[in-house]
Amino acid sequence: MSIIKIRKIEYKDNETIARLIRDVLTEMGVPKVGTAYEDISLDMMCETYEGAGSSYFVVEEKGEVIGGAGIAPLTNGTPETCELQKMYFLSKARGKGIGYKMIHTCLDFAKKEGYAKCYLETMPYMKAARKLYHKVGFISLDKPIGDTGHYSCQAWMIKDL
Repeated sequence: MSIIKIRKIEYKDNETIARLIRDVLTEMGVPKVGTAYEDISLDMMCETYEGAGSSYFVVEEKGEVIGGAGIAPLTNGTPETCELQKMYFLSKARGKGIGYKMIHTCLDFAKKEGYAKCYLETMPYMKAARKLYHKVGFISLDKPIGDTGHYSCQAWMIKDL
């Protein structure tokens, strides 16, 4: 495996990460409505994650962005709860432990920002992702919290930090 680099998103990454996320969502058969696919923020990720309590990280391999994930306050949630957002990887990045490293990068950031809980939403059929989330301590919820606008995501999870 070649060396990977996890770093904060830069303006130059906006177009690449937007395309990557939409391509992965399409590959996974995720609906384009009620998911991250239609988020306006997808085309300006660097700007979206500049605010307090927010950060988006990309992972590079040989200079190519192969995935990303971010932390932001949970919309209409409690101030102590953040959300793990837009964690997607190209197929060539999967199964190499990169997701595990990325989650820890995001959760470490969340702890430093003073969050006590981290929430996420995903699709029930994304079994590999859900297995990874369980491995790092996320537990399933019966219903969503906050108001992400991602009503097509039907699997909700939370973790104490």
